Amino acid sequence: MADAPFVPVEFSVPKGLDTPLFTLEPLGPQHNERDYAAWSSSMEHIHASPGFETWRWPYEMTLEKNLRDLEGHGRDFAMRTGFTYSVLASGTDTVIGCVYIYPDRDEDADARVRSWVRAESAELDLPLRRVVSDWLEASWPFERVEYAGLDLPG
Repeated sequence: MADAPFVPVEFSVPKGLDTPLFTLEPLGPQHNERDYAAWSSSMEHIHASPGFETWRWPYEMTLEKNLRDLEGHGRDFAMRTGFTYSVLASGTDTVIGCVYIYPDRDEDADARVRSWVRAESAELDLPLRRVVSDWLEASWPFERVEYAGLDLPG
């Protein structure tokens, strides 16, 4: 499985997702300041979010370092090795979170998904997971997805 592509060559990667609550669009350098403001104001909340409890990130960094991280996510997207989407408040350009879709390093699933929302949008945490889970099932080529926090009550 390690040599298999993350998504088939013929698969058309979704450009995003629009819902009444939020919009997903590929994360890129154009989100830098808004992304930085979202996660840097919510580090404690993100570390308490499913899938991020033991992650080193988020940690203090400069806006310039954040830009390099976003450029890396953009390269992953372009090379189809991982897909990160910025979560925007519906009808705005305000970044309220992120969704990460990457191969499962443990190979227990086809994809490992994590998402976070900023602390002031915490009520969207579980709705985001549910909508993205349905989207992955309907629009992505994965048979087995491990999505942190999807099994939470709510």
